[in-house]
Amino acid sequence: MSPQSHPATDDRTAGEERRGPRFGVPEPGYDPSAPEDVTVLPAGSSATVRTYVRELLRRHRRAFVLLVGVNSGAVLASTVGPWLLGGIVDGLAAGREDLQLGRATVLFALALLVQTVFTQQVRVRGAMLGEEMLADLREDFLVRAVRLPPGVLERAGTGDLLSRITTDIDRLGDAMRKAVPQLAIGLVWAALLVGALCVTAPPLALTVLLALPVLLAGCRWYFRRAPHAYRAEAAGYAAVAAALAETVDAGRTVETHRLGSRRVALSERRVAEWTAWERRTLWLRTVLFPAVSLSNMLIMGGVLLLGGVFVLQGWIGVGRLTTGALLAQMLIEPVGLILRWYDELQVAQVSLARLVGVREIEAEDGRGPAPRGKDVRASGVRFGYLAGVDVLHGVTLDVAPGSRVALVGPSGAGKSTLGRLLAGIYGPRHGEVTLGGAALSELPAEEVRRHVVLVNQEHHVFVGTLRDNLLLARQDADDAGLWAALGAVDARGWAEALPDGLDSAVGSGGLTVTPAQAQQIALARLVLADPHTLVLDEATSLLDPRAARHLERSLAQVLEGRTVVAIAHRLHTAHDADVIAVVEEGHISELGSHDALVATDGPYAALWRSWHG
Repeated sequence: MSPQSHPATDDRTAGEERRGPRFGVPEPGYDPSAPEDVTVLPAGSSATVRTYVRELLRRHRRAFVLLVGVNSGAVLASTVGPWLLGGIVDGLAAGREDLQLGRATVLFALALLVQTVFTQQVRVRGAMLGEEMLADLREDFLVRAVRLPPGVLERAGTGDLLSRITTDIDRLGDAMRKAVPQLAIGLVWAALLVGALCVTAPPLALTVLLALPVLLAGCRWYFRRAPHAYRAEAAGYAAVAAALAETVDAGRTVETHRLGSRRVALSERRVAEWTAWERRTLWLRTVLFPAVSLSNMLIMGGVLLLGGVFVLQGWIGVGRLTTGALLAQMLIEPVGLILRWYDELQVAQVSLARLVGVREIEAEDGRGPAPRGKDVRASGVRFGYLAGVDVLHGVTLDVAPGSRVALVGPSGAGKSTLGRLLAGIYGPRHGEVTLGGAALSELPAEEVRRHVVLVNQEHHVFVGTLRDNLLLARQDADDAGLWAALGAVDARGWAEALPDGLDSAVGSGGLTVTPAQAQQIALARLVLADPHTLVLDEATSLLDPRAARHLERSLAQVLEGRTVVAIAHRLHTAHDADVIAVVEEGHISELGSHDALVATDGPYAALWRSWHG
């Protein structure tokens, strides 16, 4: 997989950098007034979110049913106290002397004990269910994300992806651990209490109908506005993360071109837009909460007023009024619980939609035919990062098996973009890029990587041992093969000097490796992957010229017999190529060998003279 290209070395223009299309799926709640240069992966539609939630519940239906069961037991046990107290009040009102207070006390104590045990189980089972569902969500997102076409992730940039894997996961953590179980608890609790009210004091159940219109009106007003506001708030935070991440990532470029004030202004604008949506969601809640409080007052006031009238008319007894009042009082808590956690789920729903949105990006399903050879061909290729703005204009190039082709040209001409198309990272907008007659865009990424590998200026050393980093390319490689790969890229000397050799910990928290050593690790993975076609985007750029030349001579033995497409920023790389393609303004202006192009005295000859002073 190719990492994100560095702004200083990418062929994209400043206006194209890290933007790209929205992959044909608009984000739900996307604010059309938001800046056009904020590119995000799509958020899942409501149907996608509902489908995924149902899938999660099916996976954990046994745990969910158990949670509902223990919660029902806790609620039923909690109704014993009001029922006993109502009976005692009725007995006192009737002047009965055989109230059996001792028996009632024992029953109440047993009910309290049962309620305590079941409530403890509700919390434990709810937490367990939330953690299991959250773990599934994390795994599903990671599995789906790494299967996305590399070009999709490259065009999206790092800010939005980072905000999903960090902020959205954190928000969903509370939702999965608390909101989902608590919402289920609240719904069961409220339903059982209303049922108990209907059974013990049916006339008083009418008071629920008095509060229902107020509650429904407030909730309808709030929940019609909240989802869009929360989506915009999440998108605003993603824009903040993107601006900050890109500024830090390109810090040296920002300093070199004195762009600090512009980047600070951009970050401040993003923060202002985000906080404006934060204030909007806070205002929405200031309307909802008073409506909830008013509905609670209507329930209690209705029970007391109507209950008093019913008692005076002799329709119900004082004991039933007492039971009904206690049950109505108990009903306030689950209603508040439902609304509180449903509100939290509005935030979580946005985060969930952003996480499951990757499901709506078309996966590479390998519908095309398998390659029937090793030749790579680009035919009439047009490609751009923005709709209507092409970087490549009708490029045609044949790369014969075993040949070495160098792509040269001025910065921003489209060399790296053409290299990514030949490596199957991007698919052309028009035209076709084929490998052995099979369209690369119709092959799954795993199949493409078996044949073609892109190695560019970017690299990454994963946390773990040196052995783990190398085995990423080939899981079945033995130690002899790993040392041979390191030797092929001149890395064996420093690798053998490590304290534990291949078992030395590298990456964050481990031994520090230099940029040049990290690049050698990346090239050693290339040797282990053993593809027949390589696209090298100045893969030795982090080495000094003498070391780079020595490494390239060592690699020449490894690359013998393979097809190599080299994106040459140093023209000595082009000098050794069989064919040189000069890329200018998205076109191939010259094609031929080094000697032939120098003799032609065209653009390549001018570049060669400039290179040699």
